[in-house]
Amino acid sequence: MELPVVWSVVLLVAGVWNLVVWPRFWQRVSADPRARDADGRVTRFFTVHLVLVAVSLALGTAVGVLGLITLL
Repeated sequence: MELPVVWSVVLLVAGVWNLVVWPRFWQRVSADPRARDADGRVTRFFTVHLVLVAVSLALGTAVGVLGLITLL
């Protein structure tokens, strides 16, 4: 696949950004008092953010890999 170098770098940077930012966000979410109820069970807040982080990491990985492949 051919892509201009600038766009390959943009994809690579976007992928790295996602892989750096979302794990830090997840640390904050999992430590948030709203993540668990009084009995220690996970809440919808936790579940929704877990899905958000998982999808974002998967997309970030895919975009980063695509950027790397088109760069090489």
